[in-house]
Amino acid sequence: MAFKNLNHFIQSAENIGELTRIKEFVSPELEIAEITDRICKVGGNALLFENNGTEFPLLINLFGSEKRMCLSLGINNLDEIGNQMDALFKQIVSPKEGLIEKLRMLPTLNEISSWMPKHVKGRGACQEVVMEKPDLTKLPVLKCWVKDGGPFITLPVVNTIDPETKIRNVGMYRMQVFSETMTGMHWHKHKGSAHHYLKYKELGIKMPVSVILGGDPAYTYSATAPLPENIDEYILAGFLRKKKVELVKCLTNDIEVPADADFVIEGYVDPAEELIYEGPFGDHTGYYSLPDYYPRFHVTCITHRKNAIYPTTIVGIPPQEDGWIGKATERIFLTPIKMSMVPEIVDMEMPVEGVFHNITIIKIKKLYAGQAFKAMNSLWGAGQMMFNKIMIVVDDTVDVHDYKAVTKAVSEKVNVNTDILLMRGPLDVLDHASKKMSFGGKIGIDATTKLPEEIAETSNDAKPNIEVEKILADFPAIKSINASLIDENIKVVIFGIDKTSKEQTFEMIAGMLEKSYLNNVKFAFFLEHNIDVNDFSDVVWRLANNIDPQIDCKVISKNKEAVYVVDGTRKTKEVDDFNREWPNIIVADDATIAKVDELWPKLGLGDFVKSPSLKYKNQIYGLDAVAERK
Repeated sequence: MAFKNLNHFIQSAENIGELTRIKEFVSPELEIAEITDRICKVGGNALLFENNGTEFPLLINLFGSEKRMCLSLGINNLDEIGNQMDALFKQIVSPKEGLIEKLRMLPTLNEISSWMPKHVKGRGACQEVVMEKPDLTKLPVLKCWVKDGGPFITLPVVNTIDPETKIRNVGMYRMQVFSETMTGMHWHKHKGSAHHYLKYKELGIKMPVSVILGGDPAYTYSATAPLPENIDEYILAGFLRKKKVELVKCLTNDIEVPADADFVIEGYVDPAEELIYEGPFGDHTGYYSLPDYYPRFHVTCITHRKNAIYPTTIVGIPPQEDGWIGKATERIFLTPIKMSMVPEIVDMEMPVEGVFHNITIIKIKKLYAGQAFKAMNSLWGAGQMMFNKIMIVVDDTVDVHDYKAVTKAVSEKVNVNTDILLMRGPLDVLDHASKKMSFGGKIGIDATTKLPEEIAETSNDAKPNIEVEKILADFPAIKSINASLIDENIKVVIFGIDKTSKEQTFEMIAGMLEKSYLNNVKFAFFLEHNIDVNDFSDVVWRLANNIDPQIDCKVISKNKEAVYVVDGTRKTKEVDDFNREWPNIIVADDATIAKVDELWPKLGLGDFVKSPSLKYKNQIYGLDAVAERK
């Protein structure tokens, strides 16, 4: 289904009870984000803030439920698009023996051609109004979190052109607003627009950039999609909406943008210009991404449609709206991954706690020894999957969406000495646990049933047990223990520790094994003492963010026992010889929480929802974006 604009989507969402209009004045500085964080955490509606101090209503949490994610893509369930891709691929590649069979392909080819973006003459609806003087402060740009460096445009669809090939790239990169006509352009070095920037720099010319906001939600989704380089994102948008994207030329540069967008922000980046110090920003990892230098984007023109809607989002501690974008990507791109790279994959799961890139669980139909490691390495070499840090492979009998079943498979099928692969490679720029930015360790766990060639030793099927009281008495740095999985015969224990030395977690497990306090336990996870070790979702989120597997994971063997230890505590210079700054997790400030508490009865949002930040107030180190050192 093709939406004409955000108003069209809003009407459709409202018709099915998936949108709430808020008429009370709410400030774009911190207050809208705090309200939205509460609504995201309880799986609530999209929110339209009609009174925000500007002339433009603000839409947020657009993609924040499975129902709205499907609505935005014109489908009934998230597997539908992958099934369409599979059917289309099979139709195209199947043998065509006669003329009649070839002629039958014509309607399909005609349909494919109808998805290709098309230039249209004249102005589009996105250019109905031209700001006399471009001014970003006239838009309700959010400041989301108290330590953010300023207001950020968080849902921009950024259009750039390769100066040599003229191929378009459409991506999504946050934009900190520094003035009426200047923002930062936060494109990471691995991204398409960053590659374009380097080419313009080599050529010594300015780089035209145009940013759209709104229009059909398919444009926004497509900008986030992990497409291969040089594949036009507007082709994907056309496929999703089953209608070609009509493009018009911008007014102050030669870039073409969707004619039905709500806003167009035109401008340029000058590669010869000094970079600007951008950030901090409360990011999708649930931690602040810390300040760094990025290009300046200069605005030359702002146009918009009449009755334009400003779309935005917040990111932070999961779950948030972006989790559903990630889930859509997982389901949509499973099909091309199976077709082109890893045909043995049956299913895939990217837990929201893994914040897109940290954790991937894959199910394979295993036929030969080493196939799980083959699948891991294939995926690590594929596009944005190169950022994945933790990959778990299970048999085709395991439900990858059932995390207890996956944990049980890991507990039962993994020999910690032979079935875990450690390697190094590129990491997401936002990863804060590696000693070097965007480069560090990865871990692959083969939790499949082992074939005769793979069995290194007899598996120990004895039940695990742990002496909780003795551990707490003999190891006072251990403040909490979650041994609940042991009761289900799952050989995993989680510890909360007040860590004071670099090797302390590994030494403690050695001590516990020496005293026979752990028996038949395979995995020991360590977190900071102020984290609730009984909250499995938070445990997984923190572990995935806080480890560099090559440094923080180790097998400890003693008395014929072997335990795989994972140190998921925060790292400091003083304790761990860790020289990078460690970010704080993201929480709202007390004044904003109190203000939203006061506003809540006037917002029409139903029963009161307390601030999610209250849960994490005791888990931050100081009040800045950078965590205080011990």
